[in-house]
Amino acid sequence: MYNIKSFKIKSSPVILGIESSCDETAAAVISGRKLLSSEIISSAAEQSVYGGVVPEIASRAHTEAVDEVVTRALKSANVALSDIDAVAVTYGAGLLGALLVGLSFAKGLAYSLNIPLVAVNHIRGHLAAAYLVAEDLKPPFITLLASGGHTAVLHTLTYTDFEVLGETCDDAAGEAFDKVARVLGLAYPGGVNVERLARDGQNTVKLPSALVKNATCMQFSYSGLKTAVINAVHHAEQKGEVLNKPNIACSFQHAAIDPLVKKTVECAKSRNVSTVTAGGGVIANGYLRDALTKACQKAGLRCVLPEKRYCTDNAAMIAAEGLTQYLCGNFASLDINAAARIPLKK
Repeated sequence: MYNIKSFKIKSSPVILGIESSCDETAAAVISGRKLLSSEIISSAAEQSVYGGVVPEIASRAHTEAVDEVVTRALKSANVALSDIDAVAVTYGAGLLGALLVGLSFAKGLAYSLNIPLVAVNHIRGHLAAAYLVAEDLKPPFITLLASGGHTAVLHTLTYTDFEVLGETCDDAAGEAFDKVARVLGLAYPGGVNVERLARDGQNTVKLPSALVKNATCMQFSYSGLKTAVINAVHHAEQKGEVLNKPNIACSFQHAAIDPLVKKTVECAKSRNVSTVTAGGGVIANGYLRDALTKACQKAGLRCVLPEKRYCTDNAAMIAAEGLTQYLCGNFASLDINAAARIPLKK
């Protein structure tokens, strides 16, 4: 009989992580804070034909790949199913059909092995990615979260609690990168292609900053910035002018990222913490990584950034957050359902 109250917590468990929230089917194995393996099977190439993620295609791809990717992760880690102490899986936020594939597979494993199922908030997984690169990392610290669905500066107080110091009031940074990529005629995934184009450009196009001025609290806004880029492109086209796409990409990148870096460092100083971390797909952006690292060095702060491959969707970060929840005894029942949206703090 599967009874979550009967499970005992081990101090250094072996955890299998599973991620299927969007177009990456991923599995990873950790032992304590040590990462043993991380495998990904992506349907991004198939999705790029349509200019973005098609939920039905993503769900089918996950169904075909989930067993294989888990098998790969176990083999790479040299771990047998009988060695697994818990299964951590993304239950939200994301595409419902895609989430259900990974969640259903994880439920089946947990039940068959009679081990705890740990349900992980995808965004908290991004925040936990920093633990993969620095096993000695301990709160408190400031975390910059920048992804396709969230943009915020957080005061990470403990392994499980954080204070939101500032966040976007509309679109997220990652969403803005994708929209700008489309208007510039760049292929999916958009963010990485905007970054590549920006390397050949200069910050010469006047665009609004992503930081909201005169706000009662620290807020960011990417809706206006995104619209300004669209207008600049359309005006140039209407006038028959030659569009300097690299300059637009470079200027957008500065307007989107510079305020995040500045405010993150300012928050670290105001909260008197010595470490800054970051998580989310946008943290894979090379300009952001360089700018944040240099700003932290100038301010005398330690900067802990996950490897780029652990900024985008992956199961290693899910396993890392799964460990935190496991040690707290936060086990999920087998009737837990997937959720397309989850509050940042849940």
